[in-house]
Amino acid sequence: MNLETDKPMPRSDLSTAPKRSAELEELLIDAEADDEQVQQTHPVLRRPWLLLLGLVLVALNLRPALSSMAPMLSEVSKSLGLSASQAGLLTTLPVLCLGLFAPLAPVLARRFGAERVVLGILLTLAGGIILRSSFGEIGLFAGSVLAGASIGVIGVLLPGIVKRDFPKQAGTMTGVYTMALCLGAAMAAGATVPLSEHFDKSWALGLGFWVIPALVAALFWLPQVGQKHGSHNVAYRVRGLLRDPLAWQVTLYMGLQSSLAYIVFGWLPSILIGRGLSPTQAGLVLSGSVIVQLVSSLAAPWLATRGKDQRPAIVIVMALTLAGLFGCLYAPIDGLWGWAIVLGLGQGATFSLALTLIVLRSRDSHVAANLSSMAQGFGYTLASMGPFAVGIVHDWTGGWTAVGWIFGVIGLGAIIAGLGAGRALYVQVDSEKIQP
Repeated sequence: MNLETDKPMPRSDLSTAPKRSAELEELLIDAEADDEQVQQTHPVLRRPWLLLLGLVLVALNLRPALSSMAPMLSEVSKSLGLSASQAGLLTTLPVLCLGLFAPLAPVLARRFGAERVVLGILLTLAGGIILRSSFGEIGLFAGSVLAGASIGVIGVLLPGIVKRDFPKQAGTMTGVYTMALCLGAAMAAGATVPLSEHFDKSWALGLGFWVIPALVAALFWLPQVGQKHGSHNVAYRVRGLLRDPLAWQVTLYMGLQSSLAYIVFGWLPSILIGRGLSPTQAGLVLSGSVIVQLVSSLAAPWLATRGKDQRPAIVIVMALTLAGLFGCLYAPIDGLWGWAIVLGLGQGATFSLALTLIVLRSRDSHVAANLSSMAQGFGYTLASMGPFAVGIVHDWTGGWTAVGWIFGVIGLGAIIAGLGAGRALYVQVDSEKIQP
């Protein structure tokens, strides 16, 4: 059946500001949104503060496994004798797993329940962190895969739980969710090297420390397991996304801006160390840049919906991102912190705009849930190629100067995709009810 039961809406009919404001309340996409019963069931939470605390603690753990490795990459590579290409693979594998395992999240949630899956995957995340820090080169790569896969699953499930259990505060919770992500990334980037030095300069203990927050989050999440949220009786199937050009433009924008983000997570400290900074200083610069993202990630979606469409905002934030990247790579080192701030402002906004586009290009939550899965699944798989390319180019050239070409090509591609995705249109797909 067609998505519209009455008259079909013109593809470009997205012009009213009140409607955009309401759509921003749907920024948190539910992995179980295809289930009609789940959407209509809003349980009365007996201890909402405990759920909120659990959600924040879980969200804090969605980036440390990624950002903690970057400041330690040179030390880990030297200790284990890794080439730059192998180091690039090490930064690529977790991001690749974000994309490959994201589509499993809705399947697992419908089979076992989202809360139970989050608890189980937190434990696999903890296992991945222990594995990569305790069992040499094989454990390093295997643990990185397990950690990336775990983050990919939780990253799809957690926003849906927030949206379902806090339906009237979805906009506020979007900010809380984004803030927790950035804070977790910043803490790991800035604290891993000092922790390693505290533990007798052991990179394994510095990386392994982040198992503690994962286990603490699992402990606080335990009370949520077993909550009942309604039976799954009616579901929707959305068809046609893979044939829709606009859906692919949204996906490409998500993937390309994410590629730059994970290059920063994976390689920026190594680049700065190559320019003369110590590992501690390089980690602090990355941490500071990520903290700045809090400001622009909260402001960008609101500002982007004030105009006719999102194309000007996309060009501006990608220009800021590229300026920050080129500044960190080529500008005099004395102005490094200024360029790091510019980079943080740009990247915080590009990520939140990518989430916003998923919602604004969808007519309803069924389409948004499926577009979100497509954008994350294909997008993060594409994003993983960026960190790997940086490692290859560095291995070939023995330096960092040529990496600027990678920044430029990916950034230009993101702008082109964003100019298509930022138009005030809807993806043209059909949805139909599925009876069990």
